[in-house]
Amino acid sequence: MKILHDYQSPKTLEEAKAIQQRLRSQVIITDQLETVQWVAGVDVAFEDNYALTKAAVAVLRFSELEVVETAIATLPTCFPYIPGFLSFREIPAILEALNKLTVVPHLIFCDGQGIAHPRRLGIASHLGVLIDCPTIGVAKSRLVGSHQEVNLEKGSQQPLIDQGETIGVVLRTKFKVKPLYISAGHRISLPTAIEYVLKSTTKYRLPETTRIADRLSKGRI
Repeated sequence: MKILHDYQSPKTLEEAKAIQQRLRSQVIITDQLETVQWVAGVDVAFEDNYALTKAAVAVLRFSELEVVETAIATLPTCFPYIPGFLSFREIPAILEALNKLTVVPHLIFCDGQGIAHPRRLGIASHLGVLIDCPTIGVAKSRLVGSHQEVNLEKGSQQPLIDQGETIGVVLRTKFKVKPLYISAGHRISLPTAIEYVLKSTTKYRLPETTRIADRLSKGRI
C-alpha cells in the first residue's frame, strides 16, 4: 500500500497544536466510502521503556471478518506522551506499517479518537486526512465531552457532547461490559461509523479489527 501523505513531525507543542488546527478544516464527516470489502485495524504498543513505537495493522475481509494480511513496523519514539497529541507519537510507525500492506483497506478502525478531541483531530481524523482514507475512532476511554449513562444491553448508546456539539457516541458493544467511545474519523458519518463498528464486533468488547491489531502489537499473535 503506497501512501502519499504530508506528515509533519512537530518540534514543539505549539507547532503540534498549529498542525492540528490546520488539518481539522480538512476533516470530512460525511460518507465518502467505496464499497467496503477490506477493513483494517491499527494499534500501537511501546517497547524498551517507551523508546520504541511498534505499530500493527490487521486487514480483514469485511463480510467474514477473516484476517487476510497483517503488518508490523517499529520506529524510535519521536514525540513525548501528552494527552491530546498522541497522534504525533503514533502515526509515523502506523504509516510505516500501512506501507507494508499489499491489500489496500477501504476503511480503517483506529484505537483512539476521531473528532472526539479538544481540537477535533484525534488520531483517526489525523491519519484519515493524511492518507485520504475513511477512518473511525474506536477509543476505550473518554478524552473530552460528557454523556448520559448507557444501558447495559449490547447496541445501547448515548451521544457524546462537547460544547453543545455531538462529537461521537458512547456505545455498548457487549452486555454489561464497559462501553467504547466511537467517533467519525474522516470521510464517514457517525451513524455509518456506528454501523460498521457493530457489524465488526463479535463476542468481544472491541471490533475484530482493533482487537486483532491490539494483540498483534503486543506480540500475542
